Amino acid sequence: MGFILMYDNHQWRKSFQWSTQIKTYSWDNAQVLLVGNKCDMEDERVVSSERGRQLADHLGFEFFEASAKDNINVKQTFERLVDVICEKMSESLDTADPAVTGAKQGPQLSDQQVPPHQDCAC
Repeated sequence: MGFILMYDNHQWRKSFQWSTQIKTYSWDNAQVLLVGNKCDMEDERVVSSERGRQLADHLGFEFFEASAKDNINVKQTFERLVDVICEKMSESLDTADPAVTGAKQGPQLSDQQVPPHQDCAC
């Protein structure tokens, strides 16, 4: 239900076709974070933070920068993805059909009178 679409801040390529494929072939409510990696190597940066943020806005994704090498924003990125997925699932449950979600509607078996036991030859 979620994807992290990561690019290298030091190699700007037109490889964001993945964003189209994610939207085309994944769940309707799949959540995506766009993450610029290697933010620790500022001197070699080709893609500015602002350019990454603009791309994320254009694609409708949240934006993070991270460094796997120096462990910058790695945990926060995954935690945010989980939070966004849970928020969307909660919204879906709030607006879903009770028959589909199993929400209580009307009397349940435990609420009904159980008829007295009768011996039968079944």
